[in-house]
Amino acid sequence: MWIGFPTAVSLQDMASLVAGNEGAGARWNAYVERAAAGSVHAAQMPFRDAGATTGAIAGSGLSAPGIGTVAFTAKTGVLDEMPDELRVVRGDKKGRVVKIAPVAPPKPFGAGSVFKRTSLLMGPAERKQVRMAFAHPDIAGKEMQIAQAFYVRQEKKVAPGVPAYLADLVTNDRPDILATAYAPPKPDYARASPFESLLRDESAGAGRFIPPIAKGDHDWMKTPLPASVFSKAEQTCLANAIYFEARGEGLKGQAAVAQVVLNRVRNPAYPGSICGVVYQNSSWKNRCQFSFACDGIPDRILSPAHYKVAEQIAMAVTAGKIFIPEVASSTHYYAQYVSPGWARSMEKMKKIGLHIFYRTYGGGWS
Repeated sequence: MWIGFPTAVSLQDMASLVAGNEGAGARWNAYVERAAAGSVHAAQMPFRDAGATTGAIAGSGLSAPGIGTVAFTAKTGVLDEMPDELRVVRGDKKGRVVKIAPVAPPKPFGAGSVFKRTSLLMGPAERKQVRMAFAHPDIAGKEMQIAQAFYVRQEKKVAPGVPAYLADLVTNDRPDILATAYAPPKPDYARASPFESLLRDESAGAGRFIPPIAKGDHDWMKTPLPASVFSKAEQTCLANAIYFEARGEGLKGQAAVAQVVLNRVRNPAYPGSICGVVYQNSSWKNRCQFSFACDGIPDRILSPAHYKVAEQIAMAVTAGKIFIPEVASSTHYYAQYVSPGWARSMEKMKKIGLHIFYRTYGGGWS
């Protein structure tokens, strides 16, 4: 009898609903609530009275038309607002399959075969009549090669044209045009405009190596070497000077000695040939310009390998492939273990190995 009346206990069963108890309808009414965004859970059906104990029916559910599966609220009675993307629980994922498509990186632009195609706007006969109206350059027929030079490309290592052991000393990829030991380089249209090739200097000095002039250098440095310096006799004299004066030095020290010899050839105060410079005053005992030429000791080549290096350096420096800015227009040098009086009247440039290099202030002797 006590349970049948609308008491606090009777509110826990269906009798309160049948008896029409005020508030019982609201207590037992339920509504459908959507799942969290992105969740794999089904919609939930919580009771209006959050304090109702529904543990006996938690986990069961029904299939509602137009909604799908609807489950009763869990024992907590609280809907989880956190979506599955943030709440990583393997049990809640159920059988969901996630597929991630890899994104391919962008491919570099390539002109492809567009340069190999021909225009259909004119026939072969008409195409032959097409000419550049402003010039007749020697780059005709290489228009596509020029165009390709301006596209992004991988820089390839250019062979310096010298032995591998001298590659680090190379400062110029355009040797003197008279240096037949080196093939003329192919034009790099990515660096030099085609219009510069049309307007290039056609004077007698074009293609000749002129050393870069820095502050303090002399005007005679702008004079190209005479063509005779590339002869075998002249190159032999220069190789002798490198071998007997600096074969114990490093490669840079040997090249510096060769540069001094060639600077004197350019300087009007000295003979105008390599042999004339190297053997100047050779008849004066221990008073010539290069000590090996007048020291009275026979000049014998005892190390062919070192002499071969001297020959390679001689040609590379003569052709302008190697030019040492620190030595610049120096015309004198001496070993560090001596102290000549003329050094006080000259400008000290650089110490390379055991040799200290000097240049004059006035451009001549002193």
